[in-house]
Amino acid sequence: MDPNLPTSKPAVQNGVPQPVDPYYGNTKTGGSPFKKILLLIIGLIVLISLVAGGIFLVGRLKSSGEPKEVTLKYWGIWDDNTIMQPIIADFERGHPNIKIQYEKQDIKGLGQYVERLTTRINNGTGPDIVRFHSSWVPQLKNYLLPFPQSVVESTKLDTDYYKTVERDMKVDGAYYGIPLGIDTLAMYVNTQLLADKGLPIPTDWNDIYIKYASELVVKDQSGKIVTPSIGLGTFDNISHASDIIAFLLLQNKANIKDLSGDSKDSAYDAFSFYTSFADGDKAVWDQTLDNSTLAFAKGNLALYFGYSWDIFTIKSLNPNLNFQVVKVPALAGRKNTVASYWSEGVSSKTKNSEEAFEFLTFLSKPETLQKLYQTQSKVRLFGTLYPRRSMSPLLSSNNLVYPFVSQADDAQSTFFSSDTYDGESGMVSQMNIYLGNAIRSINNNTSVQTAVDTLSQGVAQVLSRY
Repeated sequence: MDPNLPTSKPAVQNGVPQPVDPYYGNTKTGGSPFKKILLLIIGLIVLISLVAGGIFLVGRLKSSGEPKEVTLKYWGIWDDNTIMQPIIADFERGHPNIKIQYEKQDIKGLGQYVERLTTRINNGTGPDIVRFHSSWVPQLKNYLLPFPQSVVESTKLDTDYYKTVERDMKVDGAYYGIPLGIDTLAMYVNTQLLADKGLPIPTDWNDIYIKYASELVVKDQSGKIVTPSIGLGTFDNISHASDIIAFLLLQNKANIKDLSGDSKDSAYDAFSFYTSFADGDKAVWDQTLDNSTLAFAKGNLALYFGYSWDIFTIKSLNPNLNFQVVKVPALAGRKNTVASYWSEGVSSKTKNSEEAFEFLTFLSKPETLQKLYQTQSKVRLFGTLYPRRSMSPLLSSNNLVYPFVSQADDAQSTFFSSDTYDGESGMVSQMNIYLGNAIRSINNNTSVQTAVDTLSQGVAQVLSRY
């Protein structure tokens, strides 16, 4: 008997006879026809299922391999579309599924930018990508998405950007913005006026206060100031008065958020020092003079404090003026200054956050920042100053702009920023109203202590809203 042939006897397992499969009961004919038909039907069902499943899987894989088409609305402020379009075109070539709709906002003419922005975000008609000032984070944080850690790492926000970016943009461990540029308050020097007096460029506040202020001022016989020496002391006719006062507070170790707190004496001293330049017979500045930017551009002011964008104004008013830009003077060795710059963030209401962060990552690449700088430089003297430390050597040969980035690690933004145009109800505008009132009251003989205490109450009131 062939041992390979099946037997009709029941199999035995562990001494127990196993039941014979009724479908295979006839061993001679190869099995029951019913069983064969059933197996054929089952096989067909399985085959159809596999084919249908394969078609479905291929469809899913195909659809997942084709990214969805999205359009991102991007609100810019200072750059025209002609500046941004080459950058956007580069991005869209590498991301054909993402289109960028750039809209330059009229922040000066229309005003109320922050109110307009937050209202549009709330009702779902706002931009996906937002440009905002470095001092606005407290009032905009709830309208912005925190940056994913992957974006922080890929852009090197923690390691390659100036420390002010971390202080300004990072809240409770999360970043809410990334800048395409940086700017700091520096000192402009009329080199001819200093040379006429045989004076070198000052680096210390004591020298300026004791020597430079009095030696550089020119008065007529009645004591009226004809040529001021330094633009300090008042509020309304000094460009960036709020920034200058803020950096004096920082250098004097005052707590800007609590001017009447433990460091109140430092705050009092800073306000006394600032207003002393417009006080009494020793005044070297007063409220009747031209705005400080105009006075410097005319060649009638020796020392002026401003940001890099002031160069455009000064050069347009007086292309032949000889001046230098240097770091701000130090106070007791402290070199603190203030920063003022603009950042990009992602709206909390965007439906395409992944694509929005992808675009911000692209904008922040060194090669993109270089192209932006070069494109801007075709229509003005220089472009936006690089916000990355690693890129500062690229500006080192430009003596006009390098001082601004060379002191960037000693800078930080404050809510006393000038020229942010956040609107009458904006946080910064409200702060500067209180600050201006404090300086005017001191100029009109209110005690420094009273003026600063009142200012401190105003600051606390505004901050309580955020």
